[in-house]
Amino acid sequence: MLEFLTASFPESWRIPLRGWTNDAVDWLVLQYGDLFRAVSDALLYVLVRAEDVLNWLPWWLVVLLVVVLVWHAFGRRIVPALVMGGLMVLVGSFGLWEQMMTTLALMIIATVITIVIGIPIGILMSRSDLVRAGLKPILDGMQTMPSFVYLVPVVIFFGLGNVAAIFATFVYAVPPVIRLTDLGIRLVDKEVIEASRSFGANPGQTLVEVQLPLALPNIMAGINQTIMMALAMVVVASMIGARGLGQEVLRGLQRGDVGYGLEAGLAIVILAVIIDRVTQGYSRRYDYTAQHAE
Repeated sequence: MLEFLTASFPESWRIPLRGWTNDAVDWLVLQYGDLFRAVSDALLYVLVRAEDVLNWLPWWLVVLLVVVLVWHAFGRRIVPALVMGGLMVLVGSFGLWEQMMTTLALMIIATVITIVIGIPIGILMSRSDLVRAGLKPILDGMQTMPSFVYLVPVVIFFGLGNVAAIFATFVYAVPPVIRLTDLGIRLVDKEVIEASRSFGANPGQTLVEVQLPLALPNIMAGINQTIMMALAMVVVASMIGARGLGQEVLRGLQRGDVGYGLEAGLAIVILAVIIDRVTQGYSRRYDYTAQHAE
């Protein structure tokens, strides 16, 4: 009773969460260390091959591909395409072309993993209120947890470097695509779903041929947000050895070289703008609801 009335918080009330967490991590590493190493090696192999391909391509060909992609995404408008191509050339003029290709490879791998895992979970959430109720607090926690916190466990499981950065990026960036896939499917007009079923479509056909196409703008918005959040992790992930533009920002900070850090930061912004415009362009092109409204 006397201890309870003192100013300091009772020591006996302390929950040993730290010890439980460390014990769980030690157990996982001991039991599944070989599995983590195998996953890490496989992912590193894919990442290195992707980097090799992007760095092997001539710079002008990459710029041309970006111009064509933006031109197609924007409904064959040439001005945005030329502006995005010009921004790519600007990054090359900073002397950061190779670092940009490394960051792009990391982004592509992390985004693909996020989409492959996130969209099926979003579909599952949309089909079950119970699953949705169970996953929402977890997604809330993933989105509000400071991004630095993710670095500690991934380093323990996968070591320092780009592979750990990919997993940290995945955990940080996957909630938007899950939420917006769920939301997009739930917003599909119920009369449209009933009509598809009245024509004899089973639940799988309704999902693939009706709900997913109509939910595509929301899904694309989720993918766009995921990519933006993944780019936000580039600098943070450089602290665990991830190479690319984030590492150059960190190097500028360590050297006190403001100009160098600014160039690398601008390169990240330019990469984000290009990816954002491409995904938004395709999102508008496949917005069937808006097209019918017009």
